[in-house]
Amino acid sequence: MLRLALTPRWLGWFALAIAASVACVLLGQWQWGKYEDRSARADRIEAHYEAEPVPVTDVLGEAPAPLADEWTRVRATGEYVPDERLLVRNRPLAGSYGYEVLVPLRLADGQVLVVDRGWVPNSPKGADVAPDVPAPPTGEVTVTGWVRLGEQSLGRDMPAGQLASIHLPEASERIGEDVLGGYLSLQSEQPRTERPEPLEVPDTGTGPHLAYAIQWWLVIPAFWVFLVMSLRREARDGTQVGPRPKKVRIWDEEDG
Repeated sequence: MLRLALTPRWLGWFALAIAASVACVLLGQWQWGKYEDRSARADRIEAHYEAEPVPVTDVLGEAPAPLADEWTRVRATGEYVPDERLLVRNRPLAGSYGYEVLVPLRLADGQVLVVDRGWVPNSPKGADVAPDVPAPPTGEVTVTGWVRLGEQSLGRDMPAGQLASIHLPEASERIGEDVLGGYLSLQSEQPRTERPEPLEVPDTGTGPHLAYAIQWWLVIPAFWVFLVMSLRREARDGTQVGPRPKKVRIWDEEDG
């Protein structure tokens, strides 16, 4: 069995098994990393989503908010600046696409908080036509919601009043003022007025990534067990692993 294992053909099988094992380890680690990211996100949501709100300025400042503060429930008081409303294009809700509506809220100390008031569907006239959007309340308003982190820029040129993503530097440029380093996903506001549709409750599931990681790692011992059993079987009765040599019929030899 040892002599057979040292033949070039079996050494090739072992080299393939080592390469496949390394690939399975890396693929398992990749899925494990995705599982850890989803699990950490679920923990943040569950820890903050129903918590008592804290003043927004206790959480957000000029610098980008850290990941650990995402989904912190906060409260802020100020006045909306409705003339600086921004629409974020191609945002899904319940299987449909539309816009998320961003309105800056000027706080008492002059700082500007971007508030995502919710979702509106595309205009019946097409995505290039601005939809009807409920106006925010005038005068002093108190908003409660969750801190969200700014998104990556998609690098697209958008029509006036629209954004391709909630990229806070781009929103700041459109508004013409500095904004806080995170935005608020609106839960409620006082006084109440008509508002866009609330966004969906965040998903706290971790997905299939843990199962995928385990499956990739279980492939490794299964493949090696199969290889060793095949080696033993071949050493015992000559049954080969892999493609069999092509048989030559007697009349083919005679024809040659």
